[in-house]
Amino acid sequence: MTDTALAGASPDQAAPGRTKRPTSRPAAKPHGQWKVDGTEPLNANETWKQEDNGLNVRERIESVYSKHGFDSIEGTDLHGRFRWWGLYTQRKPGIDGGKTATLEPHELEDKYFMLRVRIDGGALTTEQLRVIGQISVDFARDSADLTDRQNIQLHWIRVEDVPEIWRRLESVDLSTTEACGDVPRVILGSPVAGIAKDEIIDPTPLIHELAERFIGDPELANLPRKFKTAITGHPSQDVVHEINDVALVGLVHPELGIGYDLWVGGALSTNPMLGKRLGAFVRPDQAADVWLGVTSIFRDYGYRRMRTKARLKFLLADWGPVKFRQVLEDEYLGYKLDDGPAAPKPSTPGDHIGVHEQKDGKFFIGATPLAGRLSGGQLVKLADTLEARGSQRLRTTPHQKLVVLDVPKDQVEPLVAELDALGLSARPSVFRRGTIACTGIEYCKLAIVETKVTAATAVAELERRLADLVETQQLPQALSLHINGCPNSCARIQTADIGLKGMMLPTPDGDPTPGFQVHLGGGLASDSREEAGLGRTVRGLKVTAEDLPDYVERVVRKFVADHTEGQTFAEWAFAADEGDLQ
Repeated sequence: MTDTALAGASPDQAAPGRTKRPTSRPAAKPHGQWKVDGTEPLNANETWKQEDNGLNVRERIESVYSKHGFDSIEGTDLHGRFRWWGLYTQRKPGIDGGKTATLEPHELEDKYFMLRVRIDGGALTTEQLRVIGQISVDFARDSADLTDRQNIQLHWIRVEDVPEIWRRLESVDLSTTEACGDVPRVILGSPVAGIAKDEIIDPTPLIHELAERFIGDPELANLPRKFKTAITGHPSQDVVHEINDVALVGLVHPELGIGYDLWVGGALSTNPMLGKRLGAFVRPDQAADVWLGVTSIFRDYGYRRMRTKARLKFLLADWGPVKFRQVLEDEYLGYKLDDGPAAPKPSTPGDHIGVHEQKDGKFFIGATPLAGRLSGGQLVKLADTLEARGSQRLRTTPHQKLVVLDVPKDQVEPLVAELDALGLSARPSVFRRGTIACTGIEYCKLAIVETKVTAATAVAELERRLADLVETQQLPQALSLHINGCPNSCARIQTADIGLKGMMLPTPDGDPTPGFQVHLGGGLASDSREEAGLGRTVRGLKVTAEDLPDYVERVVRKFVADHTEGQTFAEWAFAADEGDLQ
């Protein structure tokens, strides 16, 4: 019998004289799930995490490293456990973006640190703001960036200065505890919690409870990877809940009253997935236990063997919402959650820019710096300015903005003018309002291109070039431009009207130049979208950093010329022919 005659035979059949092919497949490798596979580490990262909890490195920073300097820091502490206290080494100046993927970490890093100040719920007093600002002036070369995780990020930090920085922060009830690392990171909270007239539920007590009970708890300080939380009780859904590992969104249940809708498993990076509703209604008195249950599921069942698969989103994708909810209820809560509806579509923007009346008759003012970039001196001056106008509270936001609270009516306009003089616009252009940017190559070891200056340049150019569309009121009321220095999407490129992923692009002379892959039409819950969605990528649609203003001007003018009445930019971008998006 010929091989041709055997072509239609089943795999278990074999020609006379031939050995039967084995039919069994190799056993699947364990995922490193503690409750399934045991806790034996399956990679070097999990090994050092088990050998010594990341929280323990603080004692060594205070007693050894701060006294003997950078060169005394042990390797797994430097590149691992330091993150548990908000510390990353920053990029050495002058290293081209094309070398990011080819150099070792020690070749990329400087002997200085980025320090992330943890601000749960974004809540600050002017006293706390002043302390952060003065730390920046004294120890961080006046650097201070607002992140889209409601933190404030400082740079140029020496390990010798870290104990004094901690002392100052903790004197005003701030910390850097678990601001980075494989831990529950900062809890995003509504910037208008407790003060908005249309608030459904104030999440402040819940955020405080979670922070006090669980942040710094060794039992939750070795998760498979980072773990992000978002909680809001405002109808604008202002905490980007769809891209967090766990999120609670305030709503009114038709029978059970006020509570939260539970979301799980959102995250972006190089493999973006939007979170899923579990269909469960969470009563306020259940919320802390539910959060702990979801976090514990991640600790116990999360995939630890490969860090590229270690986020909660991958477990949810395999289990599905039904199984996830069942495990949560049966193994971690011990009771069933009530079924619940989805929260209604937001009716107002969630960035809170502008002047708004509070429930007590005072006002809050949302203002934006340029792509989150500020300085320590500006923070100190801002604290002084707010106090002089009767305000002692403010909030950071998940959109690199600031919200000033408790402003008396007669102080609103004077304060708006003073904020503007400080580089914080309460009445910004559509481009300044909608632009955010990650840290970029200036400080980040993962970055490929520069972002903050690119963003500032683009905003200035677009304000000038598209002034005619502003005058004729043809620009969309909202347009988001997110600029990221690498594929990891810290600036949420897949959820922007125009999202830009940093990369090096070829040029005719053969020398690569900084540029971006373009994503179009993404967005999260908002007053202009029915539901969240990831942006569209068009094959070959890339733009150099130098040509970025040209491209955005071109695509915006094309939208203005071609869109139908009532059609948003995102809707148009998905419906448009590829040629119209070039």
